[in-house]
Amino acid sequence: QVQLVESGGGLVQAGGSLRLSCAAAGRTFTAYTMGWFRECPGKEREFVAAINWGADTTYYLDSVKGRFTISRINAKNLLHLQMNSLKPEDTAVYYCAATSPYYSGTDYYTAAAYNYWGQGTQVTVSS
Repeated sequence: QVQLVESGGGLVQAGGSLRLSCAAAGRTFTAYTMGWFRECPGKEREFVAAINWGADTTYYLDSVKGRFTISRINAKNLLHLQMNSLKPEDTAVYYCAATSPYYSGTDYYTAAAYNYWGQGTQVTVSS
């Protein structure tokens, strides 16, 4: 079992930056591929970024490439999402998620690949 708690959301103007954090508790953090998803009212949960359990490979939604950076500090059981050049369309509730241990699948961009979820943190970007 893994418990995930997000923080760092808030209100920011377009063009601004935020850094989201996800603190993990439970089993060995280093064994999990970690992801960030976001959800807007009336829309399906959308993949944003992922980082594999080896921390040597990252994946991004095309619309956030070059603006968002996912990273992890295994020694502190922390996952981060640095978000720069934010746009109003980035407004959503952001969730961190963890796969099963030593995940080796290719569906990291789908919510179904993740077993554990945080409670979410709201990000609002004003125009």
